[in-house]
Amino acid sequence: MSVSVDGPVTRSSVLDALEAAYPMLRGTIRDHDTKERRPFLRFFVCGEDVSLASPEDPLPEEIASGREPFMVIGAIAGG
Repeated sequence: MSVSVDGPVTRSSVLDALEAAYPMLRGTIRDHDTKERRPFLRFFVCGEDVSLASPEDPLPEEIASGREPFMVIGAIAGG
């Protein structure tokens, strides 16, 4: 799926645009109130895990231009 982001392309702005376009995702990727990442979800940009980086850090041009995907991946846990 593709979303348009107004302004700087950051993890936060991408997720804001995604939740605006697909309201059923609100609260599933980030907490409603704190906007913190849900447990067991990871964010990948150009093959790198950016889950622990600041959500306001600018994303690479490859993501901003749409050449590379911004990936939200559910981690698998268990024993």
